[in-house]
Amino acid sequence: MPEEKVGVVKDYFAKISVAGIDITGKLKVGDTIHIKGHTSDFEQVVESIQIEHDQVEEAKPGDAIGIRVSERCRGGDTVFKVTA
Repeated sequence: MPEEKVGVVKDYFAKISVAGIDITGKLKVGDTIHIKGHTSDFEQVVESIQIEHDQVEEAKPGDAIGIRVSERCRGGDTVFKVTA
């Protein structure tokens, strides 16, 4: 499936399974993302997005967001949006 780069993981918070991501493209709730790095490689649907602990439906370039992830990821991993 075609993919478009939408961000980079800055931090991963293991206790709460949340990735802190700097966004370079548009991302919204319901999108499928693919996180890929040296040891990370998984896809999942974005179920919620938070900016400064506030729930939002969409993130735009320049936003720093937090999303719950299904697997471990690391700072520097690339975040792609899977496009249909």
